[in-house]
Amino acid sequence: MASLKKSSHIRSILKGISWRFIALADTILVVLFVTCLLGECSIEDALKIGASEFLLKLAIFYFHERIWLRRLGKQATTNKEILYKSISWRIVATTTTFIISGIVLKGFNEIALYIALTELFTKFVLYYVHEKIWLKLPLGKIRNYFLGRK
Repeated sequence: MASLKKSSHIRSILKGISWRFIALADTILVVLFVTCLLGECSIEDALKIGASEFLLKLAIFYFHERIWLRRLGKQATTNKEILYKSISWRIVATTTTFIISGIVLKGFNEIALYIALTELFTKFVLYYVHEKIWLKLPLGKIRNYFLGRK
């Protein structure tokens, strides 16, 4: 469990925040793309869905991250572990997107479904790359930076 302690709560929170900004941009673009393609283009709806997802999914991301740390006893480092972690996140996140889109758009119809399915693919790739990038950041460096340690 020593590896779990090295991957701090601060790291999980910062990782979640960095992911949410990437995901926010993707969500807004996906919602605009899908709604415009179907003739119901709305920047307002795109911003509402993106903003709703930001806070809710930040909390969900944090818990997902901590569960995977506890399950593996370390960070996901192999391609197989990252792939499984990415799949589990997409199941949770895509379901959440469908629900949020349905609420904002006032209907769990094909538009909400198309938004969720489109982001299933875009965010799967983005999440996997995000995980690989965070593996490059050495454990403890972020915490030491914020605590002023060298």
